[in-house]
Amino acid sequence: MAHGDKIRSNHGFSWAILRVFPLFSLLLPPVSAFSGQQYEDLITPTPLAEGECLVLGFLGGLEAWNNETQGVRKVALKLRSLHLAGVHVETLESNKRRLALDLIRNAFDRDGDGTLDEQERRSVRLVLYGMSFGGASAIRLARKLDAMGVPVLLTVQVDSVGRNDATIPSNVAAAANLYQKEGLLVRGEPVIRAEDPARTTIIGNFLFDYRGKKIDLSLVPWYKKLLRVAHAKVNEDPAVWAKVEEIILDAIRPRRLASRE
Repeated sequence: MAHGDKIRSNHGFSWAILRVFPLFSLLLPPVSAFSGQQYEDLITPTPLAEGECLVLGFLGGLEAWNNETQGVRKVALKLRSLHLAGVHVETLESNKRRLALDLIRNAFDRDGDGTLDEQERRSVRLVLYGMSFGGASAIRLARKLDAMGVPVLLTVQVDSVGRNDATIPSNVAAAANLYQKEGLLVRGEPVIRAEDPARTTIIGNFLFDYRGKKIDLSLVPWYKKLLRVAHAKVNEDPAVWAKVEEIILDAIRPRRLASRE
């Protein structure tokens, strides 16, 4: 999470401004929740076989990569439980883009020379998704991959919070955005656009309206509800994550191998 990343708000506050206020520290989980994820925490075997797919989800804020209360992690565990042949799923902390890049290189570097040649780059089947700062991380990683000539099948942003996360780079084949607009301080990116509409399909900008809709926040810590209740509701809303799962499965289905029994 770069210090320059912005938090959209009714007042146009930025992360750089809000971080100087003591109150802002109440809006984030304790630093101890951030686990310091290592490459050894990943379980994907590398390199992947030709045609196999890698799905990477970025958690928001300072959430640990394996926090099972978070929607990003829940989707990953659900996808794993389906035992889809040739599909490998990992979750990462929002600031672990370099770790993600290492995994991508290792996953598709089939000749083991430490780089991705043209044929290996063309063979990459990759899905990136994330919530909050994790949504922005997914787009920033996609942009880095664009500079490397690496394609991305799909990006999915959930209440994405960050700088320049509204423009989807041209190496992304399809992109989706899920957001709410009721947050007092934190609101997701309302509209994403393709840098090159001829190369990227915007699946949709899906608004989730929580006016009059009951979402159980009884298990959500108080500091996650203070001034960002709507953002917390997105994480706790089963409909949001069912939609994310549906979009991901639709993206990997055309070339997906048969499920293992």
